[in-house]
Amino acid sequence: MMSSCPQLDEILELYYLPPFYGIEFCVGFPGNLLVVLGYVLCLPEWRSINVYLFNLAVSDLIFLCTLPRLSYLYSNRQPESSPYACVINRYVLHVNLYSSILFMVWVSMDRFLLIRHPTRNHFLLRPRAALVVTGLSWLAVNVQVAPLIALMLQDLKRGNWSLCHDFASLKGDINTLGYSLGLTLTGYILPLLWLCLSSYKIAHLLRAQEGALPRRTTSYKRPLRVVIAAAAMFLVLYTPYHVMRNIRIVSGQDWAGLERCTKIYIEGLYIFTRPFAFLHSVINPVFYFLMGDQFRELLLTKLRELLSKTRRHRDPA
Repeated sequence: MMSSCPQLDEILELYYLPPFYGIEFCVGFPGNLLVVLGYVLCLPEWRSINVYLFNLAVSDLIFLCTLPRLSYLYSNRQPESSPYACVINRYVLHVNLYSSILFMVWVSMDRFLLIRHPTRNHFLLRPRAALVVTGLSWLAVNVQVAPLIALMLQDLKRGNWSLCHDFASLKGDINTLGYSLGLTLTGYILPLLWLCLSSYKIAHLLRAQEGALPRRTTSYKRPLRVVIAAAAMFLVLYTPYHVMRNIRIVSGQDWAGLERCTKIYIEGLYIFTRPFAFLHSVINPVFYFLMGDQFRELLLTKLRELLSKTRRHRDPA
């Protein structure tokens, strides 16, 4: 009976995770690197939204750098041998997971305030205020993830510092299920609700202005579409991961009383959702080009200048 259960976790870790992580790195890393370099080299004047988007790109870029190692280990069936790499990888992963949606919340708030205060006279539309909000956001996310670090260290110590487990398999003095549920609520559900609320408030504001300022209302419909798209992206990508992570933790509890095959299927579904949750790092650069004020035009102008210089060096007169 036990032998009839397929080892889904081993199959997915060998044939599913490595290529998926590899593709995410190959597509997402150049896109986010281009955005970071574009902001540093091309943007003459920084606005509040640029601060949020730049930090979002930096977070994605750092996270994507962890994927090649994960892909290599999974493809070669090698466990993570370094406890330092284990902790750093899981830390970066979860900080990125929850900082991404939080920074997108501030982007949506920025767009709402810009529509309501087109002269940028609101204090939250100032770059200095955006820097303060960004610093507090990084602090909040690190506070959220700090218990996970303690939990990982306890789990590594139990395994003689040689077994690197994912979040749902950690065991320690901290209640893993309670912490995971709390992190799901504060790090995902509440920011997602805020994104949905921002979409509603922007749409309501545009409808109120439609009669008086039709041209301006038309020009501000793009932020509404982008905020709605961001909320839909996180809803589709994050929900399966968070649902399966909590179910996976429950399945490992003695009081759940689940059969071995059921646990294997749950573990397989949990593994299946993980790369999809990280797809936001690949998709996010699209929002930079759609939301950044004239960022696309400035970046394209800079690229044309570099290409023209390269051609002149190759074909001297």
